[in-house]
Parts: sequence; structure tokens; C-alpha cells
Amino acid sequence: MRPDILGYADDFLLKYLEAEKHVSPCTVRNYRNDLVGNLKHGSAKGFFQFLDSRGVSSLEAVDRNFMRQYLADLIKQGVAKASLARRMSVIRSFYRYLLREGIIQHNPIELVVSPRQERRLPNFLTPSEISRLLDMSDTSTPHGIRDRAIMELFYAGGLRISELSELDTGQLELDQRQLRITGKGNKERVVIIGQPAALALDAYLKYVRPRFASQDSKDAVFLNRRGGRLTGRWIQMQMLNYASTAGLPKKVHPHMLRHTFATHLLDGGADLRVVQDLLGHSNLATTQIYTHVTHNQARRVYMASHPFAKEEKDIGDDTSSTQEAANRAV
Repeated sequence: MRPDILGYADDFLLKYLEAEKHVSPCTVRNYRNDLVGNLKHGSAKGFFQFLDSRGVSSLEAVDRNFMRQYLADLIKQGVAKASLARRMSVIRSFYRYLLREGIIQHNPIELVVSPRQERRLPNFLTPSEISRLLDMSDTSTPHGIRDRAIMELFYAGGLRISELSELDTGQLELDQRQLRITGKGNKERVVIIGQPAALALDAYLKYVRPRFASQDSKDAVFLNRRGGRLTGRWIQMQMLNYASTAGLPKKVHPHMLRHTFATHLLDGGADLRVVQDLLGHSNLATTQIYTHVTHNQARRVYMASHPFAKEEKDIGDDTSSTQEAANRAV
């Protein structure tokens, strides 16, 4: 790929997304892979790599037919629909940036339609499953105290994994049982936590963090034993281990605890807009997916609890009795 085009990508990723839009480093890395590619890790072909493979050296030479070929190539490589939609979103955003900066004179993919995504309901844990997961951390050890605080925060505050791994001590307001979180798009929100999470976090900060801290720790809240900030990947793997030990039948990841947080709030009668604010969603439609989950839960509760919603033979017996009464009346 031409050096000038790679330079445009760097400007888009670092000057626009990271500096201007305040996108997280993890997202910037993923977007770079989508655009430039990263075949040495076995990932699917990046957009620029596909341009090279087709001998296309101009960004404006791309059209709807070319994008169809690119999507077909990704599908052949086994890329999931959600990842296809993300790649299209990244490429679309890149072209809008090029147009804004005057690097191209027209946007050749403006009318290209993204593949339709299947909207799957989020998985979540039941209250008893959450209790089993939390009890897996051995709070007689420093690592167990830290891990309990991490899992309590995920469930109590509905945090994203990047928000928790990047949490600094200056964001904590434990006297008011709340955190000040900077989420997607540099949007700040207040996250309220319950007493169990506050106590778990307080125990970690008093008894464990000082033992782990080093000169390089700076203000990071959650540290490894060498004093470094815990990575999102490490937290994810640790939660999988705990879930496996707890014998949970689901592949538990930090975002599932965020789903669980939202679902349990709505099950408990919370207003949808309050949940939207607590999650940090810009669009209410993103939060509304949890209402589908709670409706399914409500249906299960109704079918299990209402006397007229149980076995069909009961309804048949009642119908037969009603018919006999009607015959006698005639």
C-alpha cells in the first residue's frame, strides 16, 4: 500500500479517533487491524490488504461492486456478521474523514449498504448464578480480595471492561458509594454502587493495593502483583476461570455482567431511562434490547405462577365443567 495512504490511516486513527474523538486505545488497535490488516496473528484480511490484492492503488477507485467483493471475501474467511458491520463502519468513517480533510473529492462508498445484523438477545446470569460466581474468589488471599472487588464492581455498576481496567483512584468517591466513569466518546457518567461492592473495593484499597503498588503503578486502581495495571484481556480470562470453577453453564465474560446488571435493574422495576444513564448509552434504543430480555423473563414467571397458565388439562377440565353447566341451564 502506498505510504501516503498509510499516512492518512495514521492521521485518521491517531489524530481524529484517539485525540479528537477520545476513542480507547483498544478500539484504535481494532480499527487499525480492520483497515491495515494484521495477518501475522491470523486475523481476516484488512481493507488495505484487499486493495493491494486487487491491484487498486487509489482510494477513490473503490465502488459498490468492489465493496461487495470485499465483503464476500471476508465471509469466505469466516468473519461473523457483527464483525462485517463493524468493518464497514470503520471504512465508512475513514472515507468521511478523508472527505472532510479534502483528501478525496467525493465519497465512493456513501451509498454502500452495510450487511444486516442479527440482533441477538444478550445473555445474563440469574441472581443465584451471580452469587456462585462471586463466592469463587478466595478472600483470605490478596488476589482473591482483588478479584472479588473486580467482579462486584462489574455487577454493581455495569462497567465496560475498558472502564474498569482503566479506572484510576481519582475517579472513586467511596464515601458516596459512586464512581465517576469516562466512557465511550469521552462521555462522563456517575456510576452508583451498592454496599457489597463498596466494602469489597474498600478492602482491596486498604489491604491489597498498597502491597502490589510500585513506582510505575501511578493512579491505576487494579494492579497485578508486580504493580502494573491489569489488562482487559487478563480480567476476561480470570473471569472465565472463576465461572468454570463455579460450574456455570455459560461462557461468562465481563460484558455479561454488564448485561446482568441492566436486566436485573429492569426486572426490579427500574425506569428504562435511568438504566440508560447508568450504562452510559447515548441512544435509548441500545438500552431497549434489555426490555426484550425482561419480557421473556416475565413470560416465564407468568407461565410458572399463574394458575390458569399451567397444564392444558386443567383448562380442558374447566371447559368441560362450564359446558355441563350450560347444558343443564338449557
